[in-house]
Amino acid sequence: MSSITNKDAAGLAHGKAHGGGGHHSGDDHEHHSYLHPKPTILATIKDWATTIDHKKIGVMYLFAILFMFFLGGMAALTVRAELWFPTTVDPKTGVVSGQFLQMFMTGDGKDWSKANKFYNQMMTLHGLIMVFLVIVPSVPASLGNFLLPLMIGAKDVAFPRLNLASWYVYLTGSLLAIFVVLLGGVDTGWTFYTPYSTTTDNEYHKVTWMVASAFILGFSSIFTGLNFVVTVHKLRAPGMGWFDMPLFVWGIYGTAIIQVLATPVIGITLALMVFETTFNVGIFDPRLGGDPVLFQHFFWFYSHPVVYVMILPGMAIVNELVAVGCRKKIFGYRAVAFSTLAIAGISFVVWGHHLFTSEGEVAAVIFSALTFLVAIPSAVKIFNWIATLYKGSINLNTPTLYALAFLWLFSIGGLTGLFLGALSVDLHLHDTYFIVAHFHYVMMGGTIIAFIGGIHLWWPKMFGKMYSEFWARIGWFFVFVGFNVTFFPQFVMGTRGMPRRYANYVDEFQLYHQISTVGAFLLLIGFLVHLLTFIQSLVAGKKALPNPYGALTLEWTNAASPPIEHNFDHEPVVTHGPYDYDDVIPPQTPPGEFALPKPSARPIEH
Repeated sequence: MSSITNKDAAGLAHGKAHGGGGHHSGDDHEHHSYLHPKPTILATIKDWATTIDHKKIGVMYLFAILFMFFLGGMAALTVRAELWFPTTVDPKTGVVSGQFLQMFMTGDGKDWSKANKFYNQMMTLHGLIMVFLVIVPSVPASLGNFLLPLMIGAKDVAFPRLNLASWYVYLTGSLLAIFVVLLGGVDTGWTFYTPYSTTTDNEYHKVTWMVASAFILGFSSIFTGLNFVVTVHKLRAPGMGWFDMPLFVWGIYGTAIIQVLATPVIGITLALMVFETTFNVGIFDPRLGGDPVLFQHFFWFYSHPVVYVMILPGMAIVNELVAVGCRKKIFGYRAVAFSTLAIAGISFVVWGHHLFTSEGEVAAVIFSALTFLVAIPSAVKIFNWIATLYKGSINLNTPTLYALAFLWLFSIGGLTGLFLGALSVDLHLHDTYFIVAHFHYVMMGGTIIAFIGGIHLWWPKMFGKMYSEFWARIGWFFVFVGFNVTFFPQFVMGTRGMPRRYANYVDEFQLYHQISTVGAFLLLIGFLVHLLTFIQSLVAGKKALPNPYGALTLEWTNAASPPIEHNFDHEPVVTHGPYDYDDVIPPQTPPGEFALPKPSARPIEH
C-alpha cells in the first residue's frame, strides 16, 4: 500500500476506514453495551445463562478458566510445599519428618504412605486441571470467542447455539472433575497411563469418572473448533481476504483445525479405557491380552497435537501484542500465517518422541527427525517477532512486557526441546525434572504468559475500564521473576538425575527444591497483584476509550468499549490491512495522539 499524508489518513480514519467509527450519536435508536444489565437480578442471570452472544459466552469461559487456574495453582503450591524438605525416617523411633502433608493425615506420625498418596493426588490434580480445564480452552474459548467475530467484522460466530452448548459441555465436564476430587481424587498422573490407571481404581470408580470428565470436555473443544472454522470461512467482512485477517485469527483458525481432527482420537481412547475396566475386555491391560504401549500411542497421537492447541493461541496473541506494542507492520506476515498451518500439520506426525524408550529403533529415529522439523516454523515466528520489534517505537506497557517475556521464556522452552528430540540425550533426561521444566517453559512460559498479556491488552475492550498500569507492571515483575526462579533450577536437577513425580528425594537436591518453592510463591504474589488490579479496575477504573492503544484491527477501530450487543452499528468494510501503521492514523483515537511516521528527510531518487 502506498503512503498517504496525515491529512488523507485523518480523513480515512474518521470517514471510510473500516466502514467508519464504532458508535454514532446520530442513530435513531439507542445501542446498549453487551454488559448492560436487565431490569432485575434474576432477569440478568437468566439472560447470561441463556445467551447466544459470543462476547458473554467468552466472558463466562474467562472467569471459569481463571477459577480453575486458581484451583490448579493451589494444587501446585501444595506439591511445592511438600518438597521443601526430603522425607526422613528416624531409625530408632520410626518417626517420619520432612512431610508437609503429614500434618493433614491422621495417624501416629510413623505412616508416610498416606502423605505420599495425597502428594500423588495433588500432582495429578494439578496436571489434569491445568491441561484439560485451563490451557486447552484458555485462549480459544475465552479470548477467541470474544474477539474472533469482532476481528473479522461478524455479528457473532456461525453457530451461536452450538457455542452456548459448548459452554455447558465444558461446565459439565468441569463439575464432574470437581466431583471426583471431592470423592478423594485420583493418583494416576494426568496421562492416565495403563495398566496402573485401569487396575487400581477400586473405590468409587474414580478414574472412570475422571476419564469421563475428560471425554466430555473433548466435545466442548470439538464444538468450539468447528464453530471457528466455519466462522472464518463464511463470515468475514466485505473487503477482508485471507491475507487481510489479523494473525490472531490465523492462530485461532489453525488451532480449530487441530481441535476438530485430533480430539476424537482421545475420545475414542478414553472410551476404550472405560470399556476395558467395565467389561474386562483386553485392550490395554496385558493380563487380559492388551497392550499398554498401544494406549501411549493413542494418547500421544492426540496429546501432542493438543500441545499446539495450547501454544498456537498463545502465539496468536503475541502477534497482536508485538504489533500494537511497537506500532509496526508484522515482519513477514505471510510467513507467520503459513507457519501456523505448518505447525498444525506437523503436529500430527511427531507423537512418537514421547515413546523413545518404548518403541523400536527405526521408529525412534524417524520421530526424532520429525521433532526437529517442527522447530522450523516455530523459529520462523520468533525471528519475525524480533524483526518486527527491531527499530520499532516500543511502548513498554504491560501487554508488551508480557510479549517480551513470552519471547524469552518460550525460546528457552523451545531450545531445551531440541535436547529431548536427540535420542541419546533423551534417554538420560527422560522422566526427570528436565522434562518438567521444559514443559512448563513451553506451556506456562508460552501459553499462560501470552494469555495474561492478552487479557491485559483486551481488558479495556471487554469491560470498558482501564486498569492501573503501575500495579500491572508490578504483577508482571513478580510473575516473570517467580516463573524463572521456580523452573530454571529444575533443568539443573533433571540433568543431575532427579526423577519427576517423586514425593521424596536425596539431600543433594534440597537446595534446588527450596529455590523452586520460593519461586512458586513469588508467582502467587504476582497473580494476586493482577487479581486485585483487575478488581480495582472493575470497581473504580477509568472509563476506557474505544481505541486506547491506537490499534488497526476491527475490534478497536469499529467497536465501542465495551462493544454493543451486535458488535457494530453497521457492517464494517475493510479498506486497509490490520498492521498498516505506516499508512493509517488509527480511528477512534484522540486527534494527534497516534501520528504517522515522519517522512524521510532524504529525497526519493527516481
